[in-house]
Amino acid sequence: MAWGTPNRERRVLKAGHSSIAVTLPKPWAEAMNLRPGDLVVFDQNDDGTLFLKPAPVPGAITSGSPFLVTARSFDTPGVLERLVVGAYRVGHDAIEIRTDVPLAPDRVEELLGAARGLLGVSVVAQEPNRIVLQNFIDPSKYGLPQLVQRMKMILVAFLEETEEVVGRRQRSRRIATLEEESRKVLALLVRQLFLASRDWSLARRIGSPDPRQLLEWRVVVHSLEELAELLGATLRTLNEEVPKLPAGAIDAAALGLPELKVQLKSVVDALMHPSLDHACEVYHETDRIGEEVRSAGERRGAPARKANLKSVSVLLGRGASCLSVLAEIAIDRAVSTGTETVMVEAA
Repeated sequence: MAWGTPNRERRVLKAGHSSIAVTLPKPWAEAMNLRPGDLVVFDQNDDGTLFLKPAPVPGAITSGSPFLVTARSFDTPGVLERLVVGAYRVGHDAIEIRTDVPLAPDRVEELLGAARGLLGVSVVAQEPNRIVLQNFIDPSKYGLPQLVQRMKMILVAFLEETEEVVGRRQRSRRIATLEEESRKVLALLVRQLFLASRDWSLARRIGSPDPRQLLEWRVVVHSLEELAELLGATLRTLNEEVPKLPAGAIDAAALGLPELKVQLKSVVDALMHPSLDHACEVYHETDRIGEEVRSAGERRGAPARKANLKSVSVLLGRGASCLSVLAEIAIDRAVSTGTETVMVEAA
């Protein structure tokens, strides 16, 4: 349900001797988790309209205060990177690392690598005992549909590179690049969802007019993340195994790669442009392709089994399952519009 409909009009009520009041839409109040006695804040625009939102929760993130991490030292590899990524994903703009013992060169490089792996993040201060990273992205400029479309392009590139590896029988050199690009976009998607959950005006601007859609978007992002991991693992496995196969032992069609690529595009299109008829068609086709991919490993000849291509079929089958989840969400979105009827033949 969009916030503009229904019940756009509200009657002004008398409240006390000299005050007037207007009731709030129940769905909006429930989505904001508002209760009697809670505070709201508003701003008046030049045209007379009011912007209304719940008052900030004590302890919530504020744009002026950096996320500060202090410790005597950081010795365990990977901890600093994960802290930076986590702070970025939950919406912090400034991230400051302080230590009693100067950071080792390996830890400094880890922080610099973390900054390079996040869209919009740069190191703005670097001292032996202190490093500050700053995010410069304006969240209102990155819509959720556009970021999902970007992820679709990356996933298609994974599949196309996999087809190339099978066809050329040569190892791919693009795995690291594709994986890094997918991590950047996924981290920004998660960040956008966290920020939108605290600012419903931002949620509307980036493509989620109903705040309840944010949970749905989170499932979409999780499925895309899992799909990227599975396609990356597929490509890495084929990188090692395909050169060992005799000529003609396997091809892209036998792995179901062309169909998966076409279906990935169809599923994302159904997500972005809800249509019940199209969503149902995509859902059934996704199930069919998934079943074929999952059973393909059992039909492999001896050379293919020897090269461990059954594991490739398993990975691609799990990827098809992720597409099924996305296809289900496409149906949910189409149904929520409530403006279309599909005639289904009786069994």
